[in-house]
Amino acid sequence: MKRGIDHLVLCVHDLDAARQVYGRLGFNTTPPAVHPFGTGNSLVQLQGNFLELLSVAEPGKIPPMAPGQFSFGAFNRDFLARRQGMSMLVFQSDDARRDQREFAAKDLETYAPFDFSRRATLPDGSAVTVAFSLAFVTDPRMPEAAFFVCQQHAPEYFWKPDYQRHPNGAIAVSEVVMVADDPAAFAGLFRKLQGPESVAAAEGALQVATALGRVTLLDPRRFAARFRDLPVPRAPDTPHFAGYRVTVADLARTEALLRQAAMPVRREAGSLRIAPADAFGVVLEFTAEKGV
Repeated sequence: MKRGIDHLVLCVHDLDAARQVYGRLGFNTTPPAVHPFGTGNSLVQLQGNFLELLSVAEPGKIPPMAPGQFSFGAFNRDFLARRQGMSMLVFQSDDARRDQREFAAKDLETYAPFDFSRRATLPDGSAVTVAFSLAFVTDPRMPEAAFFVCQQHAPEYFWKPDYQRHPNGAIAVSEVVMVADDPAAFAGLFRKLQGPESVAAAEGALQVATALGRVTLLDPRRFAARFRDLPVPRAPDTPHFAGYRVTVADLARTEALLRQAAMPVRREAGSLRIAPADAFGVVLEFTAEKGV
């Protein structure tokens, strides 16, 4: 069963500063919200998936990890203690409990489903309650990364056209890039997450097709070759999320906006790239929609 990319969790120390930078990048961000488990976020809603800018808001409310229980707040708090960047990849779900049972049956490291709700501000300023069910998967070989599925219980309150329109013409997250010394070693994990027909291996690389977008694993040499124009900071030794791609309607328009905002953008091979130092620890790549 292919599960499309639902959203990316992008950990930042300062949520207000991140919202300002993402505004300069041409994204429209939602008003900040607070989770009942100690984290706060602001979203970039796209067409079918989104970015979640996440910070620690109330550390005293973060529950500890416990056997069989995954603490979203603790995982991301500990991640931020080490660095900023992308901590989690989230897939779409219409039934998180069914997915959790499927993951467990495939011997993935999974946890009890987690339900929560929070208040959200609509474009007109009114407040509503949005609710979600999550099912998490981790792999001990990937301490810097985690996965989960997200089932929305009130999508009519979540997705709003006013939040999905962006000055940079952003359409959707089309690719997530990971770095791993041996990408092929994770073929089994992604076959269980996405289905056996979804995974294709090549030397030093692994491609995972989803129902919306793809996941690419590259060894460090191939990652450095792909993003050779960018200064990349020292990375963790274990597999980690290193970048993502967003498709846009008009790449020239996006470039003009970024340069007008004095963002340090590089054009390379039909794409626009923002270095990790300027995008909170990850490579951000823009491409035209037809280039995917």
